[in-house]
Amino acid sequence: MADRLADQLQSSHLSDGVPPRNEDWKQNLNIPAKDTRQQTEDVTKTKGLEFENFALKRDLLMGIFEAGFEKPSPIQEEAIPVALTGRDILARAKNGTGKTAAFVIPALERINPKISKIQCLILVPTRELAMQTSQVCKTLGKHLGVNVMVTTGGTGLRDDILRLQEPVHIVVGTPGRILDLAGKNVADLSECPMFIMDEADKLLSVEFTPVIEQLLQFHPKDRQVMLFSATFPLSVKDFSDKNMTSPYEINLMDELTLRGITQYYAFVEEKQKVHCLNTLFSKLQINQSIIFCNSTNRVELLAKKITELGYSCFYSHARMQQHARNRVFHDFRNGVCRNLVCSDLLTRGIDIQAVNVVINFDFPKNAETYLHRIGRSGRFGHLGLAINLINWDDRFNLYNIERDLGTEIQPIPASIDKSLYVYENPESIPRPISNVPKGNWQPQNGQQNANSQYNNGSRGRGGRGRGYRGRGGGNNNASNGGGRGRGQPPRDPPS
Repeated sequence: MADRLADQLQSSHLSDGVPPRNEDWKQNLNIPAKDTRQQTEDVTKTKGLEFENFALKRDLLMGIFEAGFEKPSPIQEEAIPVALTGRDILARAKNGTGKTAAFVIPALERINPKISKIQCLILVPTRELAMQTSQVCKTLGKHLGVNVMVTTGGTGLRDDILRLQEPVHIVVGTPGRILDLAGKNVADLSECPMFIMDEADKLLSVEFTPVIEQLLQFHPKDRQVMLFSATFPLSVKDFSDKNMTSPYEINLMDELTLRGITQYYAFVEEKQKVHCLNTLFSKLQINQSIIFCNSTNRVELLAKKITELGYSCFYSHARMQQHARNRVFHDFRNGVCRNLVCSDLLTRGIDIQAVNVVINFDFPKNAETYLHRIGRSGRFGHLGLAINLINWDDRFNLYNIERDLGTEIQPIPASIDKSLYVYENPESIPRPISNVPKGNWQPQNGQQNANSQYNNGSRGRGGRGRGYRGRGGGNNNASNGGGRGRGQPPRDPPS
């Protein structure tokens, strides 16, 4: 169906009668510099369609190109023409391949700005992802006159109530807060024709499903339901059978892991992990890194240890106050700091192009978490590196994750080829959508002084509710000895 719709759209003209390939209107657009980095087939293996082939509004096309989009990715080619028809969609594609734009673009196309009603609800599982998705909506739709509102728990309800007194066309948020607003008759969803769930597998887990079911009751019966995710457990099928009408299924998961991500493990004792991390920092060329822990307590402790080693570092976890999480997320996206330690709070959908290294300081317990964690690097077909610090107790999880994902995680070599994860011109890496880079962009190595623009003169402070910002005061000569622990756990199934 998607192929047939694409053929029909390709032969059509835009609504104003101008042939789709007429380039004259593009001349005055403020288009960012072309991203010349190598990309993998995760995003380049397309049918050759252009955004103009979808018969989108001229103002929407302007926003798309000014955001730096060039051609649709495979998931966008498949989803956009079907979504424009109003049909329900179940879409499964890898992390970092353009799923957000695959539903935001058709949503913006279908919205009528002259109608002062909520016309699209986008649900996401985390507050950080809500902010990111709302920014994508605003950036792509900046010429359309579409009003976008983001609402999540952890912030004042009064501000949301006041905001909804004005026209709002798209609401992006977490399920609990939106249900609260709908239940108080503040958010009117009775004429909202589009119901979209990003990271649908998480939203249909036990903790969220009852809320999702209640939210659907506020929508009209003929609404369009679209689900996007990298993984679809049985709970998604149950939801689809109950709440969707003949959904069009898209599955681009011929393999689970991103092709641009190189994966290694270092087999180390627990007490040697910080020393190993220090050695990695001294040897790797890091643009930005995300370091994952399995508990919030370990997040704060590790962030402090990293700062004491002389490296700039933020941290973020679910127990922090929302304004502190927002600040850390915003500053890290804008390159204020090079390293971020976090829990699984930031495994879902977070898109930071400059992250080229992910380190699992604590190895995850299951394949789903592992897949989402390493997917924070290698975004949109680019290169990335995932390094896992594992101990003897992790060998079972290592085997199970390799089996479930159909991949093999190699032992870390003495020297990692930089061409696997480093680009020649890191300063050309696009900054977050709609944001402008600040300062000079320099790669990290063992010889460079950490007291750079990433430290931002911030005071090293810990404690609950505040992201830790270390001084990183110039002691950046990390130990070059040992630490990698290249002993290998069994490759055969553990008994």
